[in-house]
Amino acid sequence: MNEHAEQQPLTAAPSYARTQLVRAFTTALTHEDPATRLRAEDRGRRWHAVITGMADGRLRIGSRTPVAGLPAWATPEVVRGGFATGTAAAGGPLQPYESEAARRAGVPEDRRALFVHFLTEPGLAHLWNLLDSGRYEVTVPEQAALLTVAWLVRAGEIAGAVELVELLKPFADRLRFAPRPAKAPAPDVLAVHRCTVADAGGALARRGPNTAVETQREALTVWQPFADELLTHWLETTGPGDVATASLGWHRRGAELLRRYRLLAEEHTLCTKHRRPKENVAILRGALEEAVVGRPLDARRLGLLQHAVTSMAAKRGLPGSRRHTALRRGQAAQAALPSHHALAQLVVRRLSGLPQDVGAADVAPLVAPVTEQEHTDTGLPAGAAVPPSVRHVVEAALSAPIGTLVERGVVPSSEVLAELVPQLVAATTAQAYGEESLRTLMAANYRAFRNRRSLLLLNLERQVRVEELPWVRSVSAQRGNGAAAEEPAHSALRDLGELAVQGFPGTILPNPLVRELAVLARQADLGAPLVEELAADIFMGTFGPKFLVAARIAAELLRGTLYERYYGIDYAAVRNLAITEASEAASRSYGARTSPGFARLCVARAGTDAFTSVAANGKVIEQAQILTTHNLATLVLRAGIAPEPGWEDLAVRCFDTVCRLTGRVQANPRPLGTIKDAAYAWRQMLFQLSLCTEEQRTAVVAKLPGEAARHPAHVAARLAPALAGLHLVAGGGSFAADGTAGGGARRFLGWATDGHWMRAEPGRAGRTPR
Repeated sequence: MNEHAEQQPLTAAPSYARTQLVRAFTTALTHEDPATRLRAEDRGRRWHAVITGMADGRLRIGSRTPVAGLPAWATPEVVRGGFATGTAAAGGPLQPYESEAARRAGVPEDRRALFVHFLTEPGLAHLWNLLDSGRYEVTVPEQAALLTVAWLVRAGEIAGAVELVELLKPFADRLRFAPRPAKAPAPDVLAVHRCTVADAGGALARRGPNTAVETQREALTVWQPFADELLTHWLETTGPGDVATASLGWHRRGAELLRRYRLLAEEHTLCTKHRRPKENVAILRGALEEAVVGRPLDARRLGLLQHAVTSMAAKRGLPGSRRHTALRRGQAAQAALPSHHALAQLVVRRLSGLPQDVGAADVAPLVAPVTEQEHTDTGLPAGAAVPPSVRHVVEAALSAPIGTLVERGVVPSSEVLAELVPQLVAATTAQAYGEESLRTLMAANYRAFRNRRSLLLLNLERQVRVEELPWVRSVSAQRGNGAAAEEPAHSALRDLGELAVQGFPGTILPNPLVRELAVLARQADLGAPLVEELAADIFMGTFGPKFLVAARIAAELLRGTLYERYYGIDYAAVRNLAITEASEAASRSYGARTSPGFARLCVARAGTDAFTSVAANGKVIEQAQILTTHNLATLVLRAGIAPEPGWEDLAVRCFDTVCRLTGRVQANPRPLGTIKDAAYAWRQMLFQLSLCTEEQRTAVVAKLPGEAARHPAHVAARLAPALAGLHLVAGGGSFAADGTAGGGARRFLGWATDGHWMRAEPGRAGRTPR
């Protein structure tokens, strides 16, 4: 018997779900914002469903089919951490468009009745119209199913249509398989946007006035002028002690000042400084209240009054003096500036005139200074500039080629890039279909599929792929073969790979982006294994076969380079291991699920055993990333990326990322995540240096200490051991087995089980904090 057959598959523990439930409950109970409390209540209901489902066996968290009764292809509702709630994303009550479709068809408002209707002649005719016009939305992949049935029927693929219907039929009462009608076809995918015009307008409309700014504006326009009036009134006397001899008019004007104060205090409530007893304006007002009712001022009150008058005059000058007038004129000009809130509302008006469900082709007019006409309409000063905080929201709606968005900073990170890439991959993968309406449908299906949240998976299970969806399988024969289908995917893979590596050279490719690139690699048939970053807290101690294949590709590219020497890799041994495991796999009748040789190599290089702690797991995973270069070698050798600025430029920019991340270690109570990211950026720099010419590499390595010196002193101090190690290896030296060398040189790795050396305060001796 196979030894693995006797092992029970691992499942996730409910402790994480209980923690999330408690957090949601606390937020729902205590948060000051009602909308936040409502969202927390909804999260709490979902986490409660997770816990009860795990308890009664309806949920198997860790499986790719976590919900009993739902197949792998059905989109599950997933909450944080990859936990399925037990609800299907395409389930729930009938949506308004489904009810409307049922009423128009004259059938009961029931999903199964609607499903049956769409298989009749009138129903198919409606679906064919949608296919031809492209005026439909697919927000969950299931909504593409009936459109695919209609396409198969019209194409004469009756057997395929019948087979698909039979597969869908058991779920027709639970899942929505009909598309949502739309007012317009999907926009051109060559231009992408982070958010729609409606999203940008909504975000700005929800912004309220800045309380701190409006408080300052009230102080400048209301309370400081009133304080000047109080001071002027007291200066009319021959001295604070001469109140008794003041004229009747002085007392009347004082009473009027106090009456106005009460009105102002009732209307203007943001600034409260005037209410504080120790403030000068409160002292002047309190003394005036005593004086106007004829009550004599005691010695203490007189002393406070005299001090307040003297200090106010000394600080700003007497009211009406040149110094005082200039100060108040400047403050009035500052207070007259339009608030960011008012300018945001003006931009909302500008956005309202554009189509709301797409991006904006040009954002410049939307963030231009206030025009004369707008000054007339709103009272805002003409020429007033829109502040950066408002511009950034609008720029996120810019619709342009993705490279343009990266260049303009609208896409600030590889994670945001990964959010946009599915729109382009959808169009690229759909090009393989010969018929136009099918291309449009498969592109819409792919975009919806990429909104599917990843599941928490154990036992080396993998996420569901788009080609596993039954409606995609049913039209797989319509895909073209050969170079005509592969070249667009190869070109897109190369372009996107270059964009990611060039735009964010110090960041490893995030998993969502890796998955998109892997889709293109499979379609291009490049034999390009792209590997994900594994989570140290759920690491199983094993690696899939593609990790060793990726390491072999790295060996082809990097054998004999600075990278191999710095990390102490024997790429010849890696290549031999890959050949051996490939031969063993070829002799078996089943494919290997793991690469035991690669796992043993990573554990040996890490100098620890997996499963002993999260940090120990992290050390093993980091060695896998080092051996594979975490996809960089695969992109260079298989996809053919060649970043335009050159590897020398990327290495310098990468080191800047290392410095910025290292700067965040100072006074950071939890710096280990930052240290890990800095070490990963350092590794990418080593890769980039290894692809430079000898002359370029020497020049870059020589300038790095100077680059570090441009940052705070503690950055250069913390990086000194790593830079010493780099200079050592670049000069032909090597590290000892523990990654150290003479002169304090160290190999820079991200994970440690005994306290990371970079945590130590620069210049301080003693034990490294754990």
